[in-house]
Amino acid sequence: MKHIFPLLAAIAVALATVSCSCSPKKALLPTISGKAGEVIVVINKTDWEGAIGNELRELLASDCPFLPQREPLYTLVNIVPSAFTNIFQVHRNIILINIGNDITEPGVVYRQDVWARPQCVIGVNAVDSESALGLVKENGKMILSTLEQAERDRIITNSIKYEERSLAPVVTGFIGGSPHFPTGYVLKKQTSDFIWIGYETTYVDQGFFIYKYPAEGNEEDFRIENIVEERNEVLKENVPGMFENTYMTTSDVTMPSLEFIKYKGREFAQVRGYWEVHNDYMGGPFISHTFYSRDGKELIVMEGFVYAPRYDKRHYMREVESILYSFEWKDDSQK
Repeated sequence: MKHIFPLLAAIAVALATVSCSCSPKKALLPTISGKAGEVIVVINKTDWEGAIGNELRELLASDCPFLPQREPLYTLVNIVPSAFTNIFQVHRNIILINIGNDITEPGVVYRQDVWARPQCVIGVNAVDSESALGLVKENGKMILSTLEQAERDRIITNSIKYEERSLAPVVTGFIGGSPHFPTGYVLKKQTSDFIWIGYETTYVDQGFFIYKYPAEGNEEDFRIENIVEERNEVLKENVPGMFENTYMTTSDVTMPSLEFIKYKGREFAQVRGYWEVHNDYMGGPFISHTFYSRDGKELIVMEGFVYAPRYDKRHYMREVESILYSFEWKDDSQK
């Protein structure tokens, strides 16, 4: 079936004419609204309850990996085109499914700061529902990565704006660079080969471990078994639990995942998994980046973890993950 929505057609025109360059008009845009991890999907009810909606839910609302409880990657909110008014146009993340036989340039359009800032707007323009479904399937990875980067960039921007500037020199002196840690994070422990930085509230603990060890200089450096083995040795020595013979380690209930990432000129092995406390009942998710030092003689590990037994953990994990991604070598950050 073909659906013609004049309002969405007007939106598509607006998206096509918006420039991504900075301008005085953009400086006057309002600040985004909505919760972190939330996406508004502008689409008619028929398509939302049909194949297109199912594809979007499978793509964006599937379970977050390595969280103790089931939580979706994103919280999707459906808005029909006639209800897409000013109050929703300033939302942080918007996907516009624009279907109509007047579409002259079908495709997926990515825009920033259309009605607010820092905003991510993705338009899917198609002549009919079948074509729109095909576009979502073909461009699914790009749609997901665009949303992920938008959420990450917002956290990194705030981390830099409200940075706890006492921490970067400590970490830089240890490994030659540092992430941007926001206000509230403090140095909890520092030895010759280990740093622990944390942010604690009454019921939430977000922390980072930074350590290094000699590199073999071959493929063995990035085998998941070796990364986990080194992790367990370091944490047993440096992260004790509350009671005697308790310490943080890697949970073996589920094997951690390994992914090789190239991000802004850096290459690293990204590991996701669960941590637990040996001989105790504490646990939660972690994510780590393992990469070579500048001279290639050592492996550097930066890890973020969350302990939040009373709350959902998706946003807390996205925060620590984004802080890891904010890492800059000292010479790069001074350019």
